[in-house]
Amino acid sequence: MALVGRRDGRNFGYGRQLSYAGPQALRDLFGGGHYATVKAHSDRWQAFVRWCRSEDGPGFNDARQIDRQTLLDYAGHLRQLVEQGAIGIATAQNRLSSVNRTMAALRGDQSVAVPSPSKALGMRRTSVRRSTPQGQDHEQVKPIVDVLCEHQMPRAAAIVQLARATGMRLREAILADLPRLKHETEHYGKINIRDGIQGGRSRASALRWITVNDPIRDALKFAEQVSPNGSRNLLAPNESYVDLQRQIVRPAREMLHSHNLKGFHELRAAYACERYEQSTHHLAPINGGRCYQLDRRLDQDARVQISYELGLGLIDLLSTYIGGRT
Repeated sequence: MALVGRRDGRNFGYGRQLSYAGPQALRDLFGGGHYATVKAHSDRWQAFVRWCRSEDGPGFNDARQIDRQTLLDYAGHLRQLVEQGAIGIATAQNRLSSVNRTMAALRGDQSVAVPSPSKALGMRRTSVRRSTPQGQDHEQVKPIVDVLCEHQMPRAAAIVQLARATGMRLREAILADLPRLKHETEHYGKINIRDGIQGGRSRASALRWITVNDPIRDALKFAEQVSPNGSRNLLAPNESYVDLQRQIVRPAREMLHSHNLKGFHELRAAYACERYEQSTHHLAPINGGRCYQLDRRLDQDARVQISYELGLGLIDLLSTYIGGRT
């Protein structure tokens, strides 16, 4: 379908709804062909539209309102999702690139775009960690937990403890079914992380058992204590995930920064490094370990196990947590 009105009309003539206008403009741009490309850009555009309509977004439903600052704000939102482990760096860059392409299709020019999605996100598509994970020292984490409790944010403190003790992603820690995990701890001595995970049906149904130790027991006990009444996780019964993000997670992240911790996701990397050392009796590569050079089979077995515990789809992704094979 071509323009339904003049190009200077609402959504540059492509209709009243932002969600409808983007795909229509893409179909025009590609001449009705390249179906897979149009579908991929359209799906990513819809993610942008959902953000626009969310409480965190600008509330726009007309592409004429979107300027470069809007796209930079969206890049900030995507960056947070990457830090939380909800999406990968490649996914974030693809989403931003598709918004660029769709805006160009709507406007008929490229005057509103983010020239470099990777620079805007402040992240590179890399599978190898270059910096030592923060939070490896438990003594660094304890003061953060204490200060969060002092500032009446015990649920944020629980997230920190769960992330460091189990390697959970932010969303997994928030939505963890605490009574179930307690039952598994008592009856099996291990827990299955399956709430709030990413990756679709196959990943959601996959088993992901982790052997319980004292730090995990302590983290689960504390999380259960601060879980709101009537809830099985860290969300209150009348509270949305977005509400908790805005009211608890964001302020907590600022406190993490003030204690030299870049974010919750660093604790997941710290867990991975600790598990590597436990499994191989060598430091993780990012910490100077040379297990790969000494015993490649031992390195590979450890990577397989830790990737399983973290719920990573590909073993090679573990290099973003513990470093490459050196």
